[in-house]
Amino acid sequence: MNASPGLQSPDPIFVAAPPKVLRTGDTCWRLSRSAHAAVLIDGADYFNRLDEALRKARHSIFILGWDFDSRIRLRPDVPGSPTLGDLLRELVDQHSQLEVRALIWSAAVVHAPSEPKQLLLGAEWDKHERIKIKLDTFHPIYAAHHQKVVVIDDSIAFAGGMDLTVRRWDSHPHMVDNPARVSPEGAPYAPIHDVQMAVDADAAASLADMARDRWLRATGEDLSPCSERHDIWPATLPADFVENNIAVARTYPQLGECESVTEVERLTRASLRLARKHIYIEQQYMTAPFVGDILRDHLRKPDGPEIMVLMTRESRGIVERLVMGHNRDRLIRRLKKHDHHGRLRVCYPTIRSENGDAQVMVHSKLMVIDDWFLRIGSANLNNRSMGLDSECDLAIEAHDQDARQAINRLRWRLIGEHLDAEPQVIAAHADISGSMIATIDHFNKNGRGFECFEAMTNRGPTRPVLGTSILDPARPFEPLWFLRRKKRRNT
Repeated sequence: MNASPGLQSPDPIFVAAPPKVLRTGDTCWRLSRSAHAAVLIDGADYFNRLDEALRKARHSIFILGWDFDSRIRLRPDVPGSPTLGDLLRELVDQHSQLEVRALIWSAAVVHAPSEPKQLLLGAEWDKHERIKIKLDTFHPIYAAHHQKVVVIDDSIAFAGGMDLTVRRWDSHPHMVDNPARVSPEGAPYAPIHDVQMAVDADAAASLADMARDRWLRATGEDLSPCSERHDIWPATLPADFVENNIAVARTYPQLGECESVTEVERLTRASLRLARKHIYIEQQYMTAPFVGDILRDHLRKPDGPEIMVLMTRESRGIVERLVMGHNRDRLIRRLKKHDHHGRLRVCYPTIRSENGDAQVMVHSKLMVIDDWFLRIGSANLNNRSMGLDSECDLAIEAHDQDARQAINRLRWRLIGEHLDAEPQVIAAHADISGSMIATIDHFNKNGRGFECFEAMTNRGPTRPVLGTSILDPARPFEPLWFLRRKKRRNT
């Protein structure tokens, strides 16, 4: 069988029936058809497409976020472009039926990088009866609303790792110095890499239903779906997938009469276990012990999959460094201990230039498994994303050659961006070598590239940090848990 560039011959056991992990009510909430789906790499790509889609809104704009800052510009590299707040107000003024709703995590005013005053007190742009910005307090103690979704007219939706807030925009080159990569105050920030997915048709309508359900829980207002859906897919956006089913997987903690939802965790377990050739992961955090267990078991096998994990190197804040940073390193050491066949790389992206070196912050939450599975969303591979925070991931399971080629091309696009190499050239090398790891090592010589985490070579502890269950809990914290246990014993 002749494979096209970047698409290695499928594993024989997958030719007749590729793995099936997307099951409604188990590993996902819904499976909905999308006429078009596209992967948007980095903030400039996402924000440009979002700007184009927002201008076609006529009925509803729904924003779910961990954070929100109306002062950002979706096109900061275009002189005179409006702030997000001014753009939304302009659209509402132009279209008499358009309503804007934003539901933001209540603790963003303390923990997130946005300017808290506007979230707490409002601003001139949102003083309109058809613009509603709400801080969502419907969450357990210490939990976060972490979903990052925008839905327009129930017709197109964007979901992934990017909030509409500060320090999210960057372009593909991730230059050390980019004059457009500055905060609203004009302060420069470090390069950042992230991924978002755009979907339309029924998949967008499903995300709209999820947003309305969140709004009902948070405000008590029961909203109706848009009466008319229309084609507002950006004319300049080529689709990576055409007429595919899109899965929506969520995490919700138990709260009041609302039971917990752990579709993200079940999807993570099921998809990772079925890997045969390649596992490519981009994550801000990877600390969940069960993820380590599955990857360890793969590494122990003489014919297991190659594993490439790309993560952020430097954590912010004392608690984040203590729990996420140290537990990441401990998990890496644990995995390396079982990498007897040299199939593991855990790295962070760097940029080397005459103006100095810079690390690229990895904020994406992405997983590509072999040539049949793609997942993009808000969930990190840590404990709290599996059972404490609200999360939303989108997933595609390829069941035809076109979709499998699209997934393979995406993996090489991402790797090519980090290595500053053409995806087709990398894919051709991989077809010859038969190895993702060998291909990465071969091209990891340019100004942009990968550096392995120190934990790949140094010795140290491998068990989670003491207190992880408190600082990175997998379920809501119950102050009176001992009374609940006593009551159960008595019943």
